[in-house]
Formats: sequence, structure tokens, C-alpha cells
Amino acid sequence: MKNIAFILLLFFGTGFASAQKYAYIDSDFILNKIPEYNEAKEQLDKLADRWTKEIEERYEVLKTKKENFAREEVLLPSEEKAKRLEEIQTMESEAMQMQRQRFGVGGDYFQKRQELIKPIQDKVYDAMQQVASKRNYIFVFDKANQSNLVYADSKMDISDDVLRELNVKD
Repeated sequence: MKNIAFILLLFFGTGFASAQKYAYIDSDFILNKIPEYNEAKEQLDKLADRWTKEIEERYEVLKTKKENFAREEVLLPSEEKAKRLEEIQTMESEAMQMQRQRFGVGGDYFQKRQELIKPIQDKVYDAMQQVASKRNYIFVFDKANQSNLVYADSKMDISDDVLRELNVKD
């Protein structure tokens, strides 16, 4: 009885699946063909590099202060030790705060990325929706960004169609 149920499920499930139309896109391929995306990404990368350098410089100064304190600690009076330790802790806290402010959840990097890249991604999504709607695709998968798409026949790739919908020349 279980075998019959399995065979019926397999038969009807396969029939249902074959009636559906599937496609996929490669969003990385599409985005890299869009000049505005490359400009926005370059601008974002420059900001990230600048912010990373600022943070690294703060940590270098902090490292030097810690090394100097470790060498001089035995010679310092207790009041001076406490003062320097407090200064080091403050600098460490400020460096971590700057790191969170720049690269943390909801930080400057995230906000700038939302400002520069999300509108372009939204355009790609809208174009993909248009193509999928015109061709009656039920599902459109994205091959990029560590997807779980294990295999995809290149005939089902609609990335070029999405680029045409966006009026992007190859």
C-alpha cells in the first residue's frame, strides 16, 4: 500500500513539477554589466578602505601605548599607572566604537551600501520580475551569492534577458 502511495505521489508530483516553468539568473553577472553598479561599488570600496585605514591607525596607536605602558609599568607610581590604564581603556573603547559605527549592523557602511547599491539591485529585481511575468516563469532562482543551486542548464539562464529589459548593452 505504501508503495502505491509513493508511486502515485511520484507520478502526480512529477507531472505537477513538469507543468511549472523555471529559470535562473546570475545576479553577479548582471550587476557587473551595469556601469552605475560598478561606480557605486568602487565608491563604496574607497570609503571602506579609508575607514579601515582610520581604524587600523587607531589600533596601532593603542598597541604602541600598551607596549610603552608594559615597559614602564614597574617604574610608575600607582596614580600614573591608573591614569594610563584608564587612557588605554578609553582609547580601546573608542576604537571599538568607531569600528561598530563604520562597519557594524546599521553602521555607516551598511547605510551607504543601502543608498548606493540597493536602488540598482531593486531595478534588477524589477526587470527580472518583468521577464518572468512575460514568460510565465513560476520560479526564478539566483545562481550567484552562494545559492544552493547545484546544477542549472544554461538554456534556462535569463540573465541576458534581464539585461535587455534594463537596456544594458553587453
